Amino acid sequence: MTTPYRAADRTWLVAVAASLWGLSALWRGPLAQELPALTIVFWEHLLLSVAVSPWLVPAVRRLRTARPRTVASVVVIGAGSSALATVLFTAAFRMGDPITPQVLQKLQPLLAVALAAVLLGERLRPVYAAFLLPALVGAWLLAFPQPTHVTVASAQAALLALGAAALWAAGTVLGRGASAELGFRDLAALRFSIGLLTLGVVVALTGTSLEITAAAVPSLLLLALVPGLAAMVLYYLALGRTPASRATLAELAFPLTAALVGVVAFHTRPSATQWLGIAVVLASVVALALHEQRSTTPAVRVRIPSRTGRAG
Repeated sequence: MTTPYRAADRTWLVAVAASLWGLSALWRGPLAQELPALTIVFWEHLLLSVAVSPWLVPAVRRLRTARPRTVASVVVIGAGSSALATVLFTAAFRMGDPITPQVLQKLQPLLAVALAAVLLGERLRPVYAAFLLPALVGAWLLAFPQPTHVTVASAQAALLALGAAALWAAGTVLGRGASAELGFRDLAALRFSIGLLTLGVVVALTGTSLEITAAAVPSLLLLALVPGLAAMVLYYLALGRTPASRATLAELAFPLTAALVGVVAFHTRPSATQWLGIAVVLASVVALALHEQRSTTPAVRVRIPSRTGRAG
């Protein structure tokens, strides 16, 4: 029994997908210094929408028969969790370093637990504070090289990254609810398409230029296809055969790769307290995930959708 299970386990593939996420700074960082965040994210969504376009028509058909709550969730996921969150995340690269926005993104599971209590009516237990408070301390240490000296630029970068993490966490929670009626392909196609429409409206209202240089095209393609589409597909292929506790550990490849890219490619030198902050954030997230999987009294009592085989 043990041998077939180990053969089917795809923890290694989760690590590969997470490593691809960590490469995002290679292209997003330089682009953010040259182009408006809105321009970058618009082209990113356009490329992703084209890539998943074969899934769109069936997705729209299923959405038309879905409950109003599912429709509303999909709109929020596309407009907020996809479009606005990615704009905030990209803007954080212009104001901060290449490492901090990506590691702060790892606060997403902690935020998702809290949002599940608010949005899905799931019960939040006091033990949750034991994971949240250390993570907040770690986030503070990470965001500010000198923890007792907060600059406007570092505060803005941290708030933008945290805003993105909160919106992505909301997308996770709402996606879990919507997955009762829609499959992963449906959610992916609708997420990127609604996000693209939202960005188009914002571009028109703000008069933001969509002009890009020929030199930016390869970076935009790689940004959309590698940490975007390829990582997403690999992650969901792996998740079906990977225990959640192992997947969480494998996802540490994301911030570790992001830190390596920042140090090697961009010559970023985190302070000692920032390295401590990285360690505290990651330890808090892993501890929460292991607690939720193994404890008989999890931090949040989760209500599972009726069609649990589909990932949100």
